[in-house]
Order: sequence, then C-alpha cells, then structure tokens
Amino acid sequence: MPVAAGAVATCVAILGSGGPSLSGDEMATYGAAGRSLSGLWTLAQNIDGHFLPYYTFMHFWGMAGDSEWWLRLPSAVAIGVAAAFLLDLGRRLHSSRAGLAAAGLFAVLPAVSYHGANARPYAFAAAAAVISFWALHRAVTRPTGRRLALYGASVALLGCTHLFAMLVVPAQLVIALWALPPRMTVRHLLPAVALGCLPAAAFAAIGFGERHAISWIPLKDPSILLKFPKMATGDQVAGTLLLIAAFAGAAVLWLRSRRPVRDRSGAAWAVGAAFWFVLPPLLMLVISYAVMPVYVDRYLFVTVPGLALLGGIGLAAVPWASLPGLSRRPGLSTAVTVLPSLVLALIALPVQIAYRSDNGHYEDFRGASRVIEAALQPGDAILYGQSWLRTGFRYYGGDRLPEDVAGIGTAPDPRGLGYPERADLDTVLKGRDRVWIVWRGTKQAGLDGDRFPQVAAARRAGLEAEFSWHSAELPGLTVALFTR
Repeated sequence: MPVAAGAVATCVAILGSGGPSLSGDEMATYGAAGRSLSGLWTLAQNIDGHFLPYYTFMHFWGMAGDSEWWLRLPSAVAIGVAAAFLLDLGRRLHSSRAGLAAAGLFAVLPAVSYHGANARPYAFAAAAAVISFWALHRAVTRPTGRRLALYGASVALLGCTHLFAMLVVPAQLVIALWALPPRMTVRHLLPAVALGCLPAAAFAAIGFGERHAISWIPLKDPSILLKFPKMATGDQVAGTLLLIAAFAGAAVLWLRSRRPVRDRSGAAWAVGAAFWFVLPPLLMLVISYAVMPVYVDRYLFVTVPGLALLGGIGLAAVPWASLPGLSRRPGLSTAVTVLPSLVLALIALPVQIAYRSDNGHYEDFRGASRVIEAALQPGDAILYGQSWLRTGFRYYGGDRLPEDVAGIGTAPDPRGLGYPERADLDTVLKGRDRVWIVWRGTKQAGLDGDRFPQVAAARRAGLEAEFSWHSAELPGLTVALFTR
C-alpha cells in the first residue's frame, strides 16, 4: 500500500502541472540551475546559500529538459515519497486504516498539489520530515546503532532541504526523550541528533549572513496564527476540519496509551505528533520578533504531514465496521475510511482548479509575454522594473520580445538572481516612440507613484501610458505600454 499511495499522490500532484506559468520563485530555481557548478557556488556565497543542495540537484535534473512539468516533477515525486512513508508511519502508530486515511488526506490537500507542482524545495522538506519521524519511530521502538544512525541521517537530510524545516525537530526530541526504553539514556540519542543537525547549523550560519534575501517579509501580528489552517493546507475550511481531526487523533493516541496499561510511547507520540504542527508556527513567530520577520505560509508546509497523520488516526478510530452493512465486509469498511478524504477533496476543489490555471502560481509570465507579443511592433523597446524578471520573460518570450535597451549582455549577475543594467535610462530611451515596461506589483504601484525609475524615465522622454495589463492575483505582474 505505501507504494500505491505514493504513486497516487504523485499523480494527483503532477496532474495539470504544465498549466500554471512558472512563478518568480520557480524562475529563481530555473535561473540558478542553469548555471555551472562553479557559478552555483559563487551564487551560494551571496544569496540562497541554504538552497545549494536543491539547486545542485536541479542543475543535473535540468540537463534532461526545462519544461514546466519536468522542472516540477521532482517535487511531485517527493510528495509521493511523503505519502508512502506517512502511510507506513500511520500503520505503525495505529493501524493500516490510519495510514491509508493519513495518506489520502495528505494527497487531496490543495497545498500538497501546489507544492507538488512547484519547482522549489518545500515538497522535499515535507518528505524529509516524514522520513525523519518514520526513522525516529524505528529508533525508539528498537534502538540499535544502525537505526540511530539512520535517524541522524534523516535529520541531516531534513536540514539540507530547507532551513525552517528543522522547526519540527523539537517535536521529535519530545518523542525521543519521552519514549526511550528504560535501558536507553539521552547519551545514546544525542550523538545522532547532534550529527544530524550539523548541515542545518552550517546552512543557518550561511542564511544569517544572507538574511537580506528575506528582508521583504513583513512582521506578522500574533493573530496570524488564526490563519494557520489556510496558510498550511491552502484552504481555510478544509484546513480547519483537518485540524479538528488531528487533535482528535492526538486524543486517540493519548487514550490508547492509558488503557489498559500505560504506554509511554503512545503518550509521547500523541504529544509529539501534535507538536509537529503546533510548534513550527509558534517558533516562527518567536523568531520573527526576536531576530527578524520570517513568517511565510510556504515555510509551514512541513507541518502538513503531521496534520494528515493525526487526522488519519482520528478517522481510523471511528468504528466504521459497526455501521449497517459493513460489519461483515472488512474490506469495504477500510475503503470507507478514505471517504472523508474525498469529502475534503470536494470542499477544496475550487482551490485545486485555481492552482492549475495559467495564473495558479500568482505570477503569469506566460500571459504577460503573450500580451506583449500580441501588440509588438518593430522598434519597440522593453524595460524591467526588477531586473530578475528577465529570466521569466526570456523563458516564455525568447527572441520574440522587444529590444532590451537597458540590459548589459545576457548573462545574469554571478552574485545574484538579477541582471546588470545601464543606469542612463534617459539615454537609452532617446528617440524611442514605444516602450514596454514590466514590473512585479499592481498597476497603481508603477503608474501612480515614483517607485520605478523606468516609468519616470519614460515620462521624462515624453511618453505616456497607453495600455496596461495585470495578472489576476496580487502582487502579480503588470505590463504597461508607453507611447509618444
């Protein structure tokens, strides 16, 4: 069943993955992966250093193709791996039904489809989190040197996927210290944890030196925690229902640990699995106030498997077999266990459809490029409000774009994701009658203020906005045509 569940989850994630335009973050992956290994090392020393393992993997993966679905396929496979290990972990903690229900709940969540079709490392982080909890269960159930080493390796893998994925480790420590057999002591466990945390410590030091890369994140009010169900799962209603089911699953594990005999392991997993999704948002908020703002919805995706795990246990505890007509059909009663997953899928279906639209990832480079191509005339020029937008427009527009009058060469900045540009905009616009200006943000952000020097230079050159287009979501992309 784990293999089947993983295959289904991967298929759900990859379904329609070629529809949405690559987002700005995915363009960062595409642009970084297209560099040489030495170029990646230079980039990592200046920005996105903690993404170096993922970028290196995508460097080799991209050698076989660069279409949207191909760039997103590794994330879909990671979702399948997470579902497979989640099913087995649910079986170990409760029953096969619990594992099946957990994998089903996980597979149908909108956020799982989004990150499973997103060329970023968040699906890898979720898979590594599930693997590390799975390895922890094996280690505390029958501690051996090999199992402890496997757990330490899984923690190291977790730290290599995404730095904030390590926020689930405190929940694992609660489980480990609580559920250790009497013959085991902390000194048996700490070496594995310490060695496993070394990659994360190194990437944390690198990330702190490059913290300017996330300086755009605003400081969130503590009330943001009320939006956790939507931020983690992608839908407020489905997320709230899953959260309720997860707390019910934690109660099931706790009660099972008390009767008929005390079970330290069951109680530890009841609390630790709940901490899997409770602690990361709280710790992220603490870091935001103590160090710098870091609270972003995609960083919370690592908590979703924990929600699905306990939710599946809660559903498996329902006495489905006692329902009329199911008492003598155990196979059918097991199938009924996954029905709530189908209900959850129907509730979140509009969000699922939206994620697979052209603008499903909120920055429609494909649509913006088509707008320009449809009205392009000889002699047109183009300016970029943010230099890194060139990656997206060149990916979709190719040689059909207007002349890039401000760009210096075609290679990106070796120390960043942007491109070198000329500063003398007044000179490059001299004699131009039609100039396209594109930026990330709303129409008002560029047309009603002086945020973008490109717009100011166009107006100094005697040009005025004749046409503007904006993608559906915020901040989105804006395309404006300035004519004389």
